[in-house]
Amino acid sequence: MDAKDTETDTATATDLRDPAHTASGPKDTDPKAPDPKVAAAVAAAEAAGPQSGETVRIDSWIWSVRLVKTRSMGATACRGGHVRVNGERVKPAHSVRVGDEVRVRQEGWERIVVVKRLIRKRVGAPVAAQCYIDKSPPPPPREAVAPAGIRDRGTGRPTKRDRRELERLRGMLGGPPEGP
Repeated sequence: MDAKDTETDTATATDLRDPAHTASGPKDTDPKAPDPKVAAAVAAAEAAGPQSGETVRIDSWIWSVRLVKTRSMGATACRGGHVRVNGERVKPAHSVRVGDEVRVRQEGWERIVVVKRLIRKRVGAPVAAQCYIDKSPPPPPREAVAPAGIRDRGTGRPTKRDRRELERLRGMLGGPPEGP
């Protein structure tokens, strides 16, 4: 063997031992590079998406990008006036296009997104996040929306005084008398 063959054998042995080195060179360790699984899922979502010039229903799109849990919840939100496209209340069958601003109001918080890509089928969260630009304000803190009258766990059975205070907080004592 000459020096050239020995060098090739050493390189092959290094390739087999260290998975970071391949015949094409070291792996790309750029943190900004897209994950191959996400890239494959994006390609699959685009293949299943509408053809050029076609549109997607708003209830289907907000379900596909995971803004609502089910498509029927998306349709109900549209019918209830909780979904707006470019500032207008829309019906569930309204067509959404790339560049539209979609506002979805949920539990006292409004999500504001701009459509970047149209998809028809529900996809994973990393792929869904690439289909819109999120311009939503931060959600309200949890303490501000905590329900009144919740007792700490392990404090035992409430006393009569505690129960009356809880009922007063819940508005049960101040109302009209019950019964016929």
